This record gives sequence, C-alpha cells and structure tokens, in this order.
Amino acid sequence: MNQKADSIRQGLKTPRAAAIAGILFSLLLTGSMLLIRTSIPKDPLAAVADVLRESKQVSLALDLLPFAGISFLWFVGVLRDRIGQLEDRFFATVFLGSALLLLAMIFTAASVAGALVRLLLGSGSENVLGPGAYALARLQIYQTMNTYAIKMGGVFMISTSTIALRTRIVPRWMAFLGFPLALTLLLTVGTIDWIFLVFPVWVFSISVYILIDNLRAASGLAAAAAKE
Repeated sequence: MNQKADSIRQGLKTPRAAAIAGILFSLLLTGSMLLIRTSIPKDPLAAVADVLRESKQVSLALDLLPFAGISFLWFVGVLRDRIGQLEDRFFATVFLGSALLLLAMIFTAASVAGALVRLLLGSGSENVLGPGAYALARLQIYQTMNTYAIKMGGVFMISTSTIALRTRIVPRWMAFLGFPLALTLLLTVGTIDWIFLVFPVWVFSISVYILIDNLRAASGLAAAAAKE
C-alpha cells in the first residue's frame, strides 16, 4: 500500500520546468501593465475617446492577464513543493490567502476594464456612458489594482520571505530583500509611478534561482548516476 502511494506521489511530483511559471507570470504581468499604463491616461476624467483610440492595446493587455494568473498559481505550487513537510500552518494560510486574493483582485479589475472597453466598442459611441459612470469605473479599477491587489502582493512577499528564512528554500539574502520591497509596496502605492513592477521583478528573481537550482540538482543526480 505504501509503495503504491509512493509511486502515485512520484507521478504527481512537481516538474522541474514548472519553475518557469514564475518567469512567465512576471513577463506577462509586466507586459500587460506596461500596455495599460502607456495606453490609458492617468486622469480618470480624461475623454473616453482616449481609451477607444488605444482599445486594441488595452484588449491585448487584458487578454494576457488570465495566462499571468495561471502561471502565478503554478509559481505558488512550485514554492509549496520546495517547502514540503516544513510548511507552517499559520504562514501557509497567509501565504495562500494573499496569493488567491491577489489573483481575485487582478481578475476583478480586468473584468471591469474588459466590460468597459467592450461596452464602448460595442455601442460605437462615446456617449453611451456618462462622464460620472466612466470616471467611477476607472477609479474602481485603479483602487482595486493599486490599493488592494498590490498590497496583497506585499503581504504575499512578507509571508513568502518569512517562510524562506525558516526553510532555506532560497538564499537568505533573497529572503531578507523581500521585506523592504514588500514594505515599499505596502506604504508607497499611489505615490511612486511604476511601483507595481517591484512584485513581478521579485517573483522573476526567485523563479530564476529555483530554475537554476533545479537544473543544478538534476545535473548532479545525472553525474552521480553516471559514476555508478
């Protein structure tokens, strides 16, 4: 019975290539946010025509976000696989909860933005929405992403860095670096342009380390097997 369970567990083992998921998430989220930030004026009271003019770029950016979310879930799975039996229930709850809330808020903001663009394009008129309704939708998207989602990203970074210090799944300097970066997200969102890039860059660095470490371990096992 134990041998059967072990074989099933081995078959479900996280593939080493799954570490690429964090890299994909970083690239997709960064690309999506850059497209949105360069296509839409910062002022929520700006003319609707400005959004319609860049609707293709905005639609492309929104289409990238679901794939970024899927990649992020894989990245979370890779981290949990490295933690293994050392996972603490308290920090695991904060870790998973913040990750899921982050994704939920990103998807919520994207769905509102997508609905707004589709409504404007489908009507073929800039006057289908009053200026008040348009400004409200813009502000809701901004608040969801820049106040709540990014702050959940900061909480995720703090919980991950704390777990990393205890389990040594990444180098200590990388875990320590996560704390000031997370505090930057928590305290300065809305005051520094492009601050959102901190989160995907951090995920990218951890993913690159995990990928290299996995490849190094695989080459070590191959060398040991060759010697035998």
